Amino acid sequence: MSDPFKINGPTCISFSGGRTSAYMLWRVLQSNGGLPDEAKACFANTGKEEEATLRFVDRCSKEWGVPITWVEYADAAETKDRFRVVTFETASRDGEPFEAIIRKRNYLPNPVSRFCTVEMKVRAIHRYLKSIGWTEWDSMLGIRADEQRRLAKIGNQDYGKHEEKVAPLGRVGVTKEMVGKFWESMPFDLELPNINGVTMHGNCDLCYLKGGAQILSLIKEKPERAVWWAKMEALALALASAPDGAVFRKDRPSYAEMAKFAEQQRDMFDPQEEGIACFCGD
Repeated sequence: MSDPFKINGPTCISFSGGRTSAYMLWRVLQSNGGLPDEAKACFANTGKEEEATLRFVDRCSKEWGVPITWVEYADAAETKDRFRVVTFETASRDGEPFEAIIRKRNYLPNPVSRFCTVEMKVRAIHRYLKSIGWTEWDSMLGIRADEQRRLAKIGNQDYGKHEEKVAPLGRVGVTKEMVGKFWESMPFDLELPNINGVTMHGNCDLCYLKGGAQILSLIKEKPERAVWWAKMEALALALASAPDGAVFRKDRPSYAEMAKFAEQQRDMFDPQEEGIACFCGD
């Protein structure tokens, strides 16, 4: 079998900021003796990642000597390109890109309409790549062999004929256990808990696709996490043309209500509830 980490043309390595996609980037560097000129490693910041995630992306870049391009969604009123390139120092940290897309749509993303991922990650990166002259490319996604549902869906995620999605980790049988062992051997790591191979603090801090018990636990740990999400639901209530568009999830309490439950140290969800797989990354 040929090496799926070998770069043979324009390739975007999609770095979510988690351990799995970072391991994928490391494998690319090993297979190619560094990052080839025809490849770009891209991190799309939503402004709602944990600070530890941002530090990890920056550390990978510095430790491995690899340039990582940070992009953010931007409203057309701010820039006609609808994206901006930022750095660790200038990256948004209070959900500014996320709020901009909510204001543009006048309603909130939800499990059926996950436009946050599409607009802030997929299209923001696509716009950047097109701005540097790319017309066709491969997109490497950090999806492991133990994520069969996500692997099965990548062919259905059609964002344009210019891109071919590939999942080299899944192709060579990499599992979360293997990723975990890799980071145990490294001199640095993502400074977020690894629970049986799952980083529940990862991606947007209180993403509505996470299990309810997980979100409640994260609010109990750090109550201020709920402030932005409750603020967005209040904003959407004023903006939305339909009530359903004013909540992230119709099947659970609002973030303000969850914050109250957390303050009272009360449980309100099944602890066995699973989160919904998303393409934000690991």
